[in-house]
Amino acid sequence: MPTINCNDTLAVACHRIFPSDLNEHGTLFGGRLLDLVDREASIAAMRVTRQTVVTATIDHVAFVAPFKSQDSMCLEAYVTGFGSRSIEVFAKVTGEHLTTGERFLGSTCFMTFVIDDPNSNIKFNEVIPNNSEQSAICFGYNDRVSQRKQLRKQNQLNMQNINIGFPW
Repeated sequence: MPTINCNDTLAVACHRIFPSDLNEHGTLFGGRLLDLVDREASIAAMRVTRQTVVTATIDHVAFVAPFKSQDSMCLEAYVTGFGSRSIEVFAKVTGEHLTTGERFLGSTCFMTFVIDDPNSNIKFNEVIPNNSEQSAICFGYNDRVSQRKQLRKQNQLNMQNINIGFPW
């Protein structure tokens, strides 16, 4: 089977932060950031599958620095590993204070997508990093998969005890 490199999956988008994007603290709503990241990351995943994917997990989310009005943010997402139907995407969001030109790391996370069609599989056998950042991020893929499997088992146990009825 063929390989694909991280840059072939790279999705990039830039956005300017406006006052309507801000919460009561004067910073970007975290949910708004995650919405934009989910959209970009799905593009990276579909560049591997070339078919519909669904978001399975968002994990290792780090809100490193806040975005404020007059900032821009640049989202970058690329595939860092995959199984037979699942695709892991790393997303980073860098910021720029547009009035000073100062740049900063705003957020990072990993997202897992799954091919929507249960009868389809990924047709690549390996993702190849193109630079040192990608090499470092891809290197941890197997450990993150193991962590997700453990968490999924724990979540299944927890779900058996969750009451979905009305509390009153």
